[in-house]
Amino acid sequence: MRHLLLFSILCLLAGCTAYTRYQLDQHYGVENPARFDHPAITATSVTYQHDVKPITDSRCAVCHGCFDAPCQLQMGSYEGITRGASKEKIYDELRLFLMAPSRLFTDAQSNTEWRLKGFYPVLNERNPETVANREAGVMARMLALKGEHSFPSSGLLPAGRFDFSLYRTESCPTIEEFGEYADAHPESGMPYGLPALSDKEQQTLQSWLEAGAPVETALPLAKAQLDRVAQWESFLNGASLKSQLMGRYIFEHWFLAHLYFDDSGEHDFFELVRSKTPPGQPIQLIASRRPFDDPHVPRVFYRLRPVQGALLAKTHNPYALNAARMQRIKSWFIDEPYLVTQLPSYEPSIATNPFVAFEQLPVRSRYRLMLEEAQFTIMGFIKGPVCRGQVAINVINDYFWVGFLHPDHPIQESQKFLATTLKQIELPIGEENFTGLLKWRSYAREETNYLHAKSKLMNTLLVGNNLTNLSMLWDGDGHNPNAALTVFRNFDSASVVQGLVGEQPQSAMILGYPLLERIHYLLVAGFDVFGTVAHQLQARLYMDFLRMEGEFNVLALLPVESRNTVRDRWYRNAPDEIFAHLNDSQALFLQQSGIVYKTDQPWRELTQLWKQYLKPVLNSRYDLAGTTLKKELGGLQQLAELKGKAVSYLPETAFITVSDEQKQEHYYTLLRNSAHSNVSELFKEESRRLPEEDTLTLAPGFLGVYPNAFYRLQFWQIPEFTKAIKHLKSEADYTELSARFAIRRTNPHFWVYADTLHAAYRRTYPIEAGLFDFNRFENR
Repeated sequence: MRHLLLFSILCLLAGCTAYTRYQLDQHYGVENPARFDHPAITATSVTYQHDVKPITDSRCAVCHGCFDAPCQLQMGSYEGITRGASKEKIYDELRLFLMAPSRLFTDAQSNTEWRLKGFYPVLNERNPETVANREAGVMARMLALKGEHSFPSSGLLPAGRFDFSLYRTESCPTIEEFGEYADAHPESGMPYGLPALSDKEQQTLQSWLEAGAPVETALPLAKAQLDRVAQWESFLNGASLKSQLMGRYIFEHWFLAHLYFDDSGEHDFFELVRSKTPPGQPIQLIASRRPFDDPHVPRVFYRLRPVQGALLAKTHNPYALNAARMQRIKSWFIDEPYLVTQLPSYEPSIATNPFVAFEQLPVRSRYRLMLEEAQFTIMGFIKGPVCRGQVAINVINDYFWVGFLHPDHPIQESQKFLATTLKQIELPIGEENFTGLLKWRSYAREETNYLHAKSKLMNTLLVGNNLTNLSMLWDGDGHNPNAALTVFRNFDSASVVQGLVGEQPQSAMILGYPLLERIHYLLVAGFDVFGTVAHQLQARLYMDFLRMEGEFNVLALLPVESRNTVRDRWYRNAPDEIFAHLNDSQALFLQQSGIVYKTDQPWRELTQLWKQYLKPVLNSRYDLAGTTLKKELGGLQQLAELKGKAVSYLPETAFITVSDEQKQEHYYTLLRNSAHSNVSELFKEESRRLPEEDTLTLAPGFLGVYPNAFYRLQFWQIPEFTKAIKHLKSEADYTELSARFAIRRTNPHFWVYADTLHAAYRRTYPIEAGLFDFNRFENR
């Protein structure tokens, strides 16, 4: 009886939806998805590029921009808006089967194709009449719904009526369902959980929508840009086997890059794509799931196409191209004396293993390409489509340093041997089902065997005058700040910056070519955001091995008798199988460190020596000593030095604006570095939290892409702010602090303040700046 009742209700609801569609069809005509594929240019006082896009970027794309945008509605471009929304979630932690990719500008080329993939319109696709454009479009109705209900101007939003959790249930109403949605969620107009648009912004969008959402023809690229595109496409598509193999290798490492020509005077960004057509012809995109998948064409061509849509801080990964870089790449891959006898196939057993696919390329050349822009290489693990990566990201600590083995150190010869050895080791990137998890013991066994071979070689090479010491580290060739990086993890995202920020990281890694390459293919080239939960678990579990290997390289610089002490602190309460792997692997390297330590705290001493050794090339952008608030430096340092349980109540990422005596504004980022007993367990992260060991990092400028809070202070309030944090003992205390210093969601000036932050970011760092994402903004 109950099942029959449920069936009847479902039929009734389906009938209501069908009836609503019938009514809409009767009033406004039948939907025509192709209407916006080639929209008519109508005479209107409101234009998309000049009037509308600044609003949709700054008010809409800040929540609807990345792959985890609610309902897959990406509003950073005209094409994203016209594509519409989907009820299918990309981030489904229980997905058992492959999801069809839904990459904007890649997996479909028209709105008709997107409709076949399950996307529904948010604009009116019926008759292009004023009333229909206003009443038969979800976007117009959402904006109107916001204006029909008052929004609080202070305090906290009611938790029962607003849900900001990452895995909240999304409504995603179609136009046929909108009436029911508005009745059930009257306060859920757009922008959701934030102040309404200004009257002028609202009127601009309404006028544009009522006019049929016209768009003007895009302007052509400047001649200087076209010339650079032609030069690089010619370089990447040479006819020789050497050139073709080089092009394939570069593509598989640059496919997430936002390329720009820093010697052209223009700052348009481009992406490297595979095409069926050669340079000089229109691009025919090869839209494969992963960059090494079979293109199913006799010859692949690597082409540059303009990056479309708003630049998001989360996915914007700029990479400079110029004549000097081309010459260096040419010297590594073309001028170097080696032979390419045949091109590797795209068979999965070959394509998924870079040590097999690219074995003909010199190891040093491969390493140099990744090393020269190491920040970009490491950011690939963080950026790209993985807008929400807790399964993969919780494999790293909240705050650690990264260094690299020197490509010209004698130990580099061992990298060739290790790369050859790794031809026999399978990465779990081709597995999309749970059978891969059953192979876990074989993965572990292969990794252990590899470490045995590596340690045997190290025990032979690192003896006598070649004991491990800081000369093994790449020094950036005396000028490259990519020699040292700092990574900050923020729950399910992370940031990578140049320099060794702070004084005492939670841990560190040193990477050589084989390790750097494996991490890239595991977490970048081989990671499928549309893959199954099994695929993501395998990547997460295997990254444990790679992280530990990078940490072993750091421990090798410590005295033999201190290594286990430091290691055991990094792995407190880790599972028995992790300790078994640690003991087995670390015991393999027996040589003493070549560094003479003078204190009984070798880990702290090593970090100081490391920083001193690389001082000539360290990027000091995030050093607090460089603050423009010189008079307040002491107070800022006191804030940065806070630690313990009190700071655990703070959000993970907060942007702070401090006004000085002259009313000039200075911007800082306050990061909470969450401590864990270990990061080697997949689940129950909260049970491994050590809030008593939490620390803070205070850095000038903007660090992070998902701000959780905004604070605004007068310079004389810095001691007061610091004291309030120092005495936090509960969530209630934090709520009181927030009431005094934060720009909350309900603040009527929220959008003006957000605009100020974005403007400051673009003004200070115009190349790297992108829109911050407010999906993690707190309500407390």
